[in-house]
Amino acid sequence: MGSVFWLMLVIVIAFALAGSMIFQFLIPNAKISALTALEEKCKKIAKEGFEIHTSYPDFQPDQLPASDMNRLMYLDEMWIKDCVSGLPAESIFNIVQKVEHDFYSGE
Repeated sequence: MGSVFWLMLVIVIAFALAGSMIFQFLIPNAKISALTALEEKCKKIAKEGFEIHTSYPDFQPDQLPASDMNRLMYLDEMWIKDCVSGLPAESIFNIVQKVEHDFYSGE
C-alpha cells in the first residue's frame, strides 16, 4: 500500500512539472506576439506623426493648420498612452530609428 502511494505521488509530481513546462513555453509566446502587435501599432503612430512633423519643418506646433495640429495631438496622446507605457525603452528607440530610417530612405 505504501509503495502505491509513493508511485502515485511521483506520477502527480511528474505531471505537475510537465504541465508547468508546457505553460512556461506557451505564456512567453503570447506575450511576445502581443508586444509585436503593439510595436506594429506604435510604428504606424510614429510614422504618421513623423510625416506631419516633416511636412512643416520650420513651424512651431501652434502654427500648424488646425486639422494637422489636432491629428498630431491625438497621435501624441496615443503614443504616450499605448507605446511609452506599454513597451520597453529599447523597443521605443528601435521604432523611432526605424521610422526615421524608412522615411529618409524612401521606404
